[in-house]
Amino acid sequence: MADGPWRGFYCAFAVSMYSMFMWKVGRGRKKKGRGMTGKGELLHPGKDLSVLLTSLFLCSPADCAIKAMVKHEQEESPNRPDNTAFTQQRLPAWQPILSAGIVIPGFVLIGLAFIGVGVGLFITSRDVQVLELDYTGAVATDPCYKCSDPSIKDCGCTMEFHLDTLFKGPVVIYYGLNNYFQNQRKYGISKDDNQLYGDLDTFKSPATACSPYDYDGKRNPIVPCGALANSMFNDTFRLYRMVNGSKKEVPLNGKGIAWWTDQNVKYRNPNETPLINAFNGTVKPINWPKAAYELDTTDVYNNGFINQDFLVWMRRAALPDFRKLYRRITKDEYQAGLPAGNYSLEISYNYHVLSFKGKKKLVLSNVSWMGGKNDFLGIAYLVVGSLCVIMSIVMLIVYAKFKFPEED
Repeated sequence: MADGPWRGFYCAFAVSMYSMFMWKVGRGRKKKGRGMTGKGELLHPGKDLSVLLTSLFLCSPADCAIKAMVKHEQEESPNRPDNTAFTQQRLPAWQPILSAGIVIPGFVLIGLAFIGVGVGLFITSRDVQVLELDYTGAVATDPCYKCSDPSIKDCGCTMEFHLDTLFKGPVVIYYGLNNYFQNQRKYGISKDDNQLYGDLDTFKSPATACSPYDYDGKRNPIVPCGALANSMFNDTFRLYRMVNGSKKEVPLNGKGIAWWTDQNVKYRNPNETPLINAFNGTVKPINWPKAAYELDTTDVYNNGFINQDFLVWMRRAALPDFRKLYRRITKDEYQAGLPAGNYSLEISYNYHVLSFKGKKKLVLSNVSWMGGKNDFLGIAYLVVGSLCVIMSIVMLIVYAKFKFPEED
């Protein structure tokens, strides 16, 4: 039954609705014939009134609202998801209940695992041998001091060093630069990717991103253009081993030092034979001692935009202090490493860095299963593992002292 306070309202509403209903029925009789609706159904005024009053008196406002909502949902769009456990998100789920008996042993195991890995990484890193030779020439006592003057061209210097024990192989050689921001955005985009992919049309009209290293003073196009290519590192090194007072050159292998994707996907030489013909009407970058097609006079396949040293330089460093792979020592009797003794390093000094307070060095190193020397990684694992063990001890003390129930 309807609620008491609303009964009078419902009665009045029912009478008014019935009056309207009968008025419409009268109009329907005139149009469709006596006792028939527009649809041809018999009219029973008394019955219709009783049904209407019954539905109103038996339906409370809350029930009527629910019935209306159900009817609306049934008539909703066919795009409504199926009433299944998956679409209605009623699938059974599992949620772990973290208790002291689970958390504390878990922290201990994780901590011990991290400590074990950290010890292994740290010991391995300590076994990696590294020798750094700074040849910037910033101090008058340095062997390369005279070459640090930019006004001196084609300058060379020599550095001597001694190895007390075997420098285990395979030995790799890096050149390192300090305070050199290769990650500067304008510097990094100063190149023409289409030109570096071997598109001959861009040889005559370099991209505007290369400016001001797109044309020389006579409006001749520069290939490769841009600040990134123009600043390519061009110092060269030759290593000698001193044997019985004479110099014996150590062979340096420069093959395979660049990324495979750079050499085979990202950079391409023009389809022109000989390669020099593709560079007709162009000039070399301002700071280059020779053109791109003659970077390597000993290997015709190591010239142009797929030259190994050029590819290594074009892959920019993320930090201002970096080192890049220069050569490997893997041939002949040096496969096991560099024997103990005296060595001489001859440097062709072409790259000047003192103008921006930079430094440069040559680095000899060997590698392990984890790569080069990196103490930080092992220390980081040790710190995290130790913190996990300490936290487990603290939680164990708190649990033993307060004895929290399992529900907490």
